[in-house]
Amino acid sequence: MNKMSEKTQAELLKEKLFAENEHAAYTCEDGEIETADAFCEGYKTFLDNCKTEREAVAFTKALAEKEGFKPFNPKASYKAGDKVYYDNRGKALILCVFGTESLESGAKIVASHVDSPRLDLKPNPLYEDSELALFKTHYYGGIKKYQWTAIPLALHGVIYRKDGVCVTVNIGEDDGDPKFVVTDLLPHLDRQPKNGEVIKGEDLNILIGSRPFGKDKGSELVKLNILNILNEKYGITEADFVSAELECVPAFKAVDVGFDRSLIGSYGHDDRVCAYPSIMAAFAATSPKHTSVTVITDKEETGSDGNTGLCSDYLKHFIADIAATQGLNGRDVIRASECLSADVNAGFDPIYPSVHDKLNAAFLNKGIVVTKYTGSRGKSGTNDAHAEFMAKIRTLFDGANVAWQTGELGKVDEGGGGTVAKYVANLGVEVVDVGVPVLSMHAPFEIVSKLDVYMAYKGFKAFIEN
Repeated sequence: MNKMSEKTQAELLKEKLFAENEHAAYTCEDGEIETADAFCEGYKTFLDNCKTEREAVAFTKALAEKEGFKPFNPKASYKAGDKVYYDNRGKALILCVFGTESLESGAKIVASHVDSPRLDLKPNPLYEDSELALFKTHYYGGIKKYQWTAIPLALHGVIYRKDGVCVTVNIGEDDGDPKFVVTDLLPHLDRQPKNGEVIKGEDLNILIGSRPFGKDKGSELVKLNILNILNEKYGITEADFVSAELECVPAFKAVDVGFDRSLIGSYGHDDRVCAYPSIMAAFAATSPKHTSVTVITDKEETGSDGNTGLCSDYLKHFIADIAATQGLNGRDVIRASECLSADVNAGFDPIYPSVHDKLNAAFLNKGIVVTKYTGSRGKSGTNDAHAEFMAKIRTLFDGANVAWQTGELGKVDEGGGGTVAKYVANLGVEVVDVGVPVLSMHAPFEIVSKLDVYMAYKGFKAFIEN
């Protein structure tokens, strides 16, 4: 052997003792990069069809039924391999595959969320000013308000008319559809932002039209024209906005980013980038050892409150119901259960390095991020995973050749955030956050790595199957 190629004692010791996180491409099995790229084509389709929590649940339920999932019946009996789902008001969904072992050994839970930051219409949204028609909005989740101006927007949601009929709205996604927009002030006139605020939440109003109804003279004729168009299309009147849920989201399609097409740019990666791999993992687990419970939930971006968020008891009640089918007590099953809280983390951005502790930051293309705790300041408002469970997960991922890393959400006292982990942990379940690193999180156009998306699928699948 050439002496120049021999490793020194220090180099050998470093290999043994140092922790290294390599680019996932270096650790992929033969053909796995191509497999990851193909997997992400399905993910992009999911993103384009699931821009709201209602759409994500409906789309997933349709896929699940094709995979043999049936509505859960608490009075039925189930055997290993049986597949059921529970639909919580069309905004949250649980997929369950019964395992070969009794539920006495607990369930394997993977919980993600399918709501994303957006602009919601107010209950009385429509007004006219200076012969322009606009919608008033109330932003949902944490956003940088200026990012939502001067971009094409689509309108999604449902309207319940006074006669009880529900109409579905989806305008702005198809070729030829009109788009909508929050206008912005030109730089020539915007030289002194007040109080350092670029745009106020109350000013996130959406431009929807400018032509008056007919040739008659009068007030609010542009508003009248818009209402007439909506009445002809949906049969609604202005009063029906009170019983509507209408959301404005970016009218972008999911696209490849970069000359090498290694990245995906899209609205809604947080947290559909974890939801889709968890759903696909649930479909792949045809006969798991432990019963798998895959949750896609609502309301995470606003604190998980409400009866479709994980602050409510719907997951607890579902586990109690499946436990009862085996003559077991729900709380005993919960105590024995484990959970991956499948949520994203901030990817390290070399343009903005100062907000991260680089030793404890997550990087694109280094696999899924195991986040021991989130919270803010002195770890407030977080689950903090136990060392025993961290050890179990790292051993599991290493054994399944899953590229993974650890990460925090920014520097101490500067960063912070929350996931659903603490709500599941509060039930008595062992939980740790595991998800995909994201650039430009909460922006209308976020970035993820295809390899990281695929590693999320591999990780969730390994967790469910072991």
